[in-house]
Amino acid sequence: MPLLPTFSTFFIVLSAILVAIGWVFIARNRFKAHKVTMIMAAVSALLFFIIYASRTIFIGNTSFGGPQDIKIYYTIFLIFHIILATTGAVFGIVTLTLAFKRKIRKHRKIGPVTSIIWFFTAITGVAVYLLLYIIYDGGETTSMIKAILGF
Repeated sequence: MPLLPTFSTFFIVLSAILVAIGWVFIARNRFKAHKVTMIMAAVSALLFFIIYASRTIFIGNTSFGGPQDIKIYYTIFLIFHIILATTGAVFGIVTLTLAFKRKIRKHRKIGPVTSIIWFFTAITGVAVYLLLYIIYDGGETTSMIKAILGF
């Protein structure tokens, strides 16, 4: 198992688990526990991003190494994951900002949407990890454009 992708995947899964725990806390009106847990989830997501961005900048991305006949499906799935992750990150920043600014009514409306997007981001992120490093041997490690688009 590759070290950095495994660590980054761990942190994204941890962030989703913490978000789920945060849901339980808020449902039980445990506001302080909810706040602490959601901050921990955000820190975990940030650690994922730092590891992922560092690896991308200094090492590059790994292209799909599986069978060519399913590469197009993987690529479409990867693009979906990237869009989902970007959307989830933006929603996450907005949701946290609303909470810290004590705009709780808006926070309560957007928070559940953000959480659901984040759960799907984590699930699709794990699927990308499995497809790239566990189910198939990774392809070459190269620039992001080449890894995603294949040229």
